[in-house]
Amino acid sequence: MASINWIIYIWMTNNLERRVYEHKNDLIEWFTKKYKCKKLIYFEIWNDINLVIEREKQLKRWSRQKKLELVYKENQNLLDLSINW
Repeated sequence: MASINWIIYIWMTNNLERRVYEHKNDLIEWFTKKYKCKKLIYFEIWNDINLVIEREKQLKRWSRQKKLELVYKENQNLLDLSINW
């Protein structure tokens, strides 16, 4: 998720649509509510929870620039991928 000011929030979930709904409606406290991260700009689908956890840790260690480069490869215009959900 990203905010208007391009603060990036990385998380894992077993239900992407539900989690996006929760963020967009301020149902989740802490970071995303504070920084208003409401735009889904990138996601990955994995089947193995162990790989998901490792990938999340990897992405969180990356620099902001590297994260943005990953997003731009898939979503050049930084559109909200959940806009029609």
